[in-house]
Amino acid sequence: MARRGSYAKGIAKREEILTTALELVAAQGFRRTSIKDIADAVGLTQAGLLHYFDSKDELWVEVLRRRDELDLAHDWQTSDPAALLAAIVRHNTEVPGLVQMFVNLSAAAATDPEHPAHEYFRERYERSRRDVSADFREMQADGRLRSDVDPEQLASVLLAVSDGMQIQWLYDPTRTMAEHVELVARLAIAEAVRPA
Repeated sequence: MARRGSYAKGIAKREEILTTALELVAAQGFRRTSIKDIADAVGLTQAGLLHYFDSKDELWVEVLRRRDELDLAHDWQTSDPAALLAAIVRHNTEVPGLVQMFVNLSAAAATDPEHPAHEYFRERYERSRRDVSADFREMQADGRLRSDVDPEQLASVLLAVSDGMQIQWLYDPTRTMAEHVELVARLAIAEAVRPA
């Protein structure tokens, strides 16, 4: 019995750490949030906090996973894949620290196959392309997407535009990320059914 209670407490503490880390990074920024900040906020030492994760990098990856879970669970009020992506990107302007984290880990660390973030991003892009392209195939089948557009290529391009605009936005917050995602989608969706 004691083991089961300890296990449940451990799971609860890990969840508290992830929730707190997500909030701190969103509010303070990725580079301004330290392991010590998170540990202090959850009443642990830094070593105690890292007992719940294999490394600091694994903690950051798990924070990104949590962000993805929350984004997927949110009701974005649309089933259109391009509008959904634009809504998420629009929301990202409210959490710049998480955008910093995503960009830093995806662009630098995730390119190293040994880094804990590498597999996370590989799986994330694979899943995102699969899901978004499936939605685009449905749109194509019912005439809402041009027939000469490859759904998987469009999904890849929209993800690339989304990620690229996040980088530009970090340099210049006057750039409107969502509008650029919507522009690319409109180019593919526009005139799906041309008059004869």
